[in-house]
Amino acid sequence: MTDAPSLSFENVAVQYAGRTIRALDGVSFVAQPGRITAIVGPNGSGKSTLVRALLRLTPLVSGTIRVGNDALPTLTPRELARRVAVVPQREEPTLPMQVDDFVALGRHVHRAAFGALRVEDRRAIDHALARAGMPAAAQRRTDQLSGGEWQRVRIARSLAQDSPVLVLDEPTSFLDIAHEMAVFELLDELARDGRTVLLVSHQLNLVARFASHMVLLHAGQVAAAGSPLDVMQGALLERVYDWPLVITRDPAVGALSLLPLRRRGGSS
Repeated sequence: MTDAPSLSFENVAVQYAGRTIRALDGVSFVAQPGRITAIVGPNGSGKSTLVRALLRLTPLVSGTIRVGNDALPTLTPRELARRVAVVPQREEPTLPMQVDDFVALGRHVHRAAFGALRVEDRRAIDHALARAGMPAAAQRRTDQLSGGEWQRVRIARSLAQDSPVLVLDEPTSFLDIAHEMAVFELLDELARDGRTVLLVSHQLNLVARFASHMVLLHAGQVAAAGSPLDVMQGALLERVYDWPLVITRDPAVGALSLLPLRRRGGSS
């Protein structure tokens, strides 16, 4: 893997057809190599739209997305895939396929068209499945996987792609506590290895433990950005999420932690 480039969103605006309000309105931030940058915010704040814009599934009204120094429109699909691997929020294969064949899709950008898998491709596939905690699933079919297993297989495909930038949209959906933690530990390891990791997540408490940089979106705009200490502010999060809460420190690990409160009475 080559040195990881940064991933920059510069004054990005997106407006879906038929909508009067922009889904993103002047969003700017930089995901740097060697750290986890986390995008957080309530439903409808524009988090997944950022990923769609990166995948060129929705056009920009204004602004620029850059991978390193290169603006997104200057990169061919193959060039973009060599630099950026994306795990979207929703995805299902058209037809069931064997798990190792699905993970092998991540190797296409490194091979000639219609070329057979090489020894290094097989090695990358096995390594990716192992890192995602799914080595025993290689010969299973994708329609035989649970929701959590499917999530980890999708992550394995992105790892097999071996791109220096990794973007994940809600990668811990459907995962239990152990596998949720395993994913965050893996992302931390990848960032420490020098990759650029951009994570979209609802898991504020885990993000506060693992991310170096947080970007809080609200109604398509950046409401706050900085370290977890900068963003995990009670009054700010109450306003953005429209729910009473307190910010505490986890006594076991010392990380900031969000605790939602009951709106009407009760102590639990």
